[in-house]
Formats: sequence, C-alpha cells, structure tokens
Amino acid sequence: MTELFVGLMSGTSLDGVDGVLVDFAAEDPSGRQAPSGLGTMKVLAHAHHPFPEALRDDLLALNTPGGTDELHRAQLAGNALARLYSHVVAELCATGPWEPAQVIAIGAHGQTVRHQPRIDGQPGYSLQINSPALLAELTGIGVVADFRSRDVAAGGQGAPLVPAFHRALFGRPGEAGAVLNLGGISNLTVLAADGQTRGFDCGPANVLLDLWCQQNTGQPFDRNGDWAASGQVQARLLDLLLDEPYFTLPPPKSTGRDLFNADWLAAKLRQVDGSLRADNVQATLCELTALTCANAVLTQAPTAKKLLVCGGGALNRHLMQRIAQHLPRVAVQPTDIRGLPAMQVEATAFAWLAWAHVHKLHGNLPAVTGAEGPRVLGAFYPG
Repeated sequence: MTELFVGLMSGTSLDGVDGVLVDFAAEDPSGRQAPSGLGTMKVLAHAHHPFPEALRDDLLALNTPGGTDELHRAQLAGNALARLYSHVVAELCATGPWEPAQVIAIGAHGQTVRHQPRIDGQPGYSLQINSPALLAELTGIGVVADFRSRDVAAGGQGAPLVPAFHRALFGRPGEAGAVLNLGGISNLTVLAADGQTRGFDCGPANVLLDLWCQQNTGQPFDRNGDWAASGQVQARLLDLLLDEPYFTLPPPKSTGRDLFNADWLAAKLRQVDGSLRADNVQATLCELTALTCANAVLTQAPTAKKLLVCGGGALNRHLMQRIAQHLPRVAVQPTDIRGLPAMQVEATAFAWLAWAHVHKLHGNLPAVTGAEGPRVLGAFYPG
C-alpha cells in the first residue's frame, strides 16, 4: 500500500527545481488536524534540474516591475516552468517501479515574483508564476498549487508555509529546537518544548550572496562560501545593511525580492565612502545573513539547544561557520542528521502540503502567518 505524492520547489535563489517523490502511506488521513509526526514517511527519489539560462533571466526580470507586456511574458514563463516541472516529475517516476498513475498529486508551489500580503492594513496578495493546468496536462497527475492565497485572504502573511511541516517532521516532545531554512530568503521555525510553533522570514540569505557573486565573478554562487571567506567584513557597510526596518519588525512577517534586491544593495553601497573590494562586500553580505539568523534564534528561540539547517545555504561552509560562531551554545547542524538531506526539505514540505490538501487538513499555522485561523491551502487541478 502506497500513498505517493510529488513535491516541487523552485525558490527565491532561482537556481533550479528540486523535486521529490514521497510515500505517505503510514499516515492516517482520518484526523482533522495536521499530524504531529510523519511516521514512516519516506522520500523515494530526488531530482534537481537547473533553470535554463533564458528562463532564469525571464523569472528574474519578472521579479522587478517594469518592462513591456509583463502579463504575456509571465504567462509564457509559467508555461516554460510547467514544462521543466514535468521533466522533473518524469525523472522521479523513472527512478523506480512507479508509474505516474500511482501518484495521487503534485505539490507545485511555482515561482514567487510578488509578495505583498498586506496593503494598507488589508489582505493583499502573493503571486507565483506557474501553470498548474498545463502541468496536470503534461503529466496526467493532479496538481495542487496556489498555496499562499487562502492564508493571505484570511489575513495572514501567506508565508512561511514550512513551519507546520517542520513541526511534524523535526519536533520532539519536551525538546526546544529550531529549524533554519537558508534559501534565497532565510526563515526560522521555532519549535517550543510545549509543542507551540512559531516562524517567520529573517531576511536575505542566498538572494544577495548569489547576486553579488554573479555580478562580480560570473559564477552562479559562492561555492562553500570560499570567496566570502577570503574577504574582510566591512563594519560601516554591515551597519548600513542592518539599518533596515524589516529586521526589527515583530513576527508574523515575511519578505522576498520585493525588498531585498539589486536596487536595495546598490543604495546601501552608495552610502559607503570610497570603493570596496568585491570580496569584502561578499564577506559582509555573508555576515549580514549570519547575524540576522543568529539574532532571530537568540530572540525568538532562546532555549533552543539545536538549530537544524536546510536549503542551499546549508552547503555554504563559511556561512554555517559564521552562524555557529554567533550561537556558541547551540549545535548548528544540517537536517541530514535527522534523516532528510538539506536540499530535499522544502520540496518534501510541498509534497506534504499537497497531501494535506487532498485529505482536507489545514496546512498553515495561524501563530506563524497571522491568519484568522487554520485553513486548507491550495487549489486542485485534476490530472
């Protein structure tokens, strides 16, 4: 007996698509609450496809207002993304004795290009480029998409969505801990010993590190953080970066490229007297991420003894060392030690959110997003 779901994730880093095939057969869907644990949930396969350069450029351009015929370009990008998603799904199904017809649903988050959950104190919107109907057509599998809108409509931030999954997978009764996702944006899940869960976006992670690396070295990212490690943190620049009101906002809060982008960084750099070496800027951006994440742990999870880290930033050795340096009493370790590799966590979370949708279980946590109550997330497109 299997209960197969696919999870797809292409995050703010714009490095590509991660996909997982997950078996949730051990779960009992009869309850009305999200599970407190995932039993024998098993990731059967993982695949990663990088973005073609043209698609990556299109998605990055669509993150910034302007240009001609944005609606047309966004629809074409959504179709291209769905085709890439379909290739990932086909690869996942080809890795074992599984047929697409055995997969109950695909959780496809899409690519966030605008995130404005509150406008003048009223619910706003969170926009993901996607073409779930085309993905269902290409794969013959039902697709769950548009996960954020219902939470936003209920007065929430619509993000982060992964804390409920983090609690289900990594929570331990009587044990205080935290989970840090280092994607394009960093987000923290606080797992209190009494079972309460909080979460929020800390600020930029790979989004600025990758941007600066691409602009100055031509490389897509700073492998292992070696380039940042070769530079020196610039105190003046670090102070300017930290002088961002978002960092002092109380949770619930969420952010993205709408705020932390090339223009934001350029404006900060213009305030520094004299020119800065590119490697020193990279070192300072790395320190910005390390400090904001560590401060979030110290202020919101002061009793945590362990910080589990996932996302691409977990592979950045220098960044992990800097976070650990700021948290000397906390064990900073990748989620691999709990059985789920750091690069599979978010995709698995969206497989779980698709599973929750199919079984009419809530996927949000009002204490995290600020929504008026728990909601079933997503919209379903039959295969």
